[in-house]
Amino acid sequence: MRIALLTYSTKPRGSVIHSLELANAFHQIGHQVCIYALDKDGLGFDRPIPCTYQPIPAKAASQEIDQLIRQRINEFVTFLEGHLRKDCHTIFHAQDCISANALAVLRQRGLIPHFVRTVHHIEDYQSTYLLQCQEQSIRQPDLCLCVSSYWQQQLIQQYQVSALRVINGVDLGRFSFQDAPQDLSLKRRLNISGSPVFLTVGGIEPRKNTLQLVKAFAQVRQLLPQAQLIIAGGATLFDYREYREEFLQMVNALDLESAILLPGVISDQDLPSLYRCADAFVFPSLKEGWGLVVLEAIASGLPTVVSHRAPFTEFLSPEQTIFIPPEDSSAIALAMHQSVQPKLAQSLFHNSRSILQFYSWTASAIMHLNHYQALLHARNSLSDPMA
Repeated sequence: MRIALLTYSTKPRGSVIHSLELANAFHQIGHQVCIYALDKDGLGFDRPIPCTYQPIPAKAASQEIDQLIRQRINEFVTFLEGHLRKDCHTIFHAQDCISANALAVLRQRGLIPHFVRTVHHIEDYQSTYLLQCQEQSIRQPDLCLCVSSYWQQQLIQQYQVSALRVINGVDLGRFSFQDAPQDLSLKRRLNISGSPVFLTVGGIEPRKNTLQLVKAFAQVRQLLPQAQLIIAGGATLFDYREYREEFLQMVNALDLESAILLPGVISDQDLPSLYRCADAFVFPSLKEGWGLVVLEAIASGLPTVVSHRAPFTEFLSPEQTIFIPPEDSSAIALAMHQSVQPKLAQSLFHNSRSILQFYSWTASAIMHLNHYQALLHARNSLSDPMA
């Protein structure tokens, strides 16, 4: 097949990583893949791309979110209108709301025959325009996919859309608990010197529940005064300036400036080492599509603390992780303390590794290909009733 995968950014977020790993798996199987991605800084992805990559220039935009999204959709549409050749791709697949809305416009204009969209999660937007964009991106595709049973149910309940399930994966060639020479240099570079070291990946934003995590960490420090917390990541479309300011004020008020590290977006090359520099992974998120970083942490040998919510409850058991109520900072603190106790940490390590065999990008790619084939067969049958 000739597959076009569209993603809204070149920066590491869940749906972007999903696109890259899926593209790599398609390529390894032998299919032709092109990744189309909005590129705001002209730097592209920070990892080698084995397949064709087509950056789409994304200019500076208004901080007003409705205008920002309109501009990003138009940038996709304008670029693809000028660059798509007839029948250049068999499948057009959007991984987000922005690229899905762009593909809907292109299909309406007769430039593409059909398109697929993966829904990673549903946002609770306050903007009427963004809610409309989200609804269009879910209702308009010829095929809708999603990555968890929970979001399958939500799509039916909220939109009456039946989405087919696909899985995420984890690259066990990249993420490993075996020490590597570069781990020590990363520790020095980031000043990782605590004992124990807690890690979360996703940045500072409301959905990641960062404020409750900081409150919990303050309690942990009363029992483990040398502990450090690393909050990595942070690339996002949205401006969480007020939330970040509240976070910084809280860190200052709790006297945690020297104990919390904020390295920002971690390079693709450094991310596996970062996991190995930690003693436990903490992810009290309020809403996730799946939680790729949890799989990466488990592959890296870390005990995990996660919210007692779907989708985590779909693939983890109480023997494999420590579940916590994300609204309760005291419960998070207790779980963090428990996760670094040697006996429990070792038990979580051994019990959680069994899930990794079920989540590979090759298996995900094969599921996608089967769904693509079914879509193409259905459309061919409609165009030729005698077929």
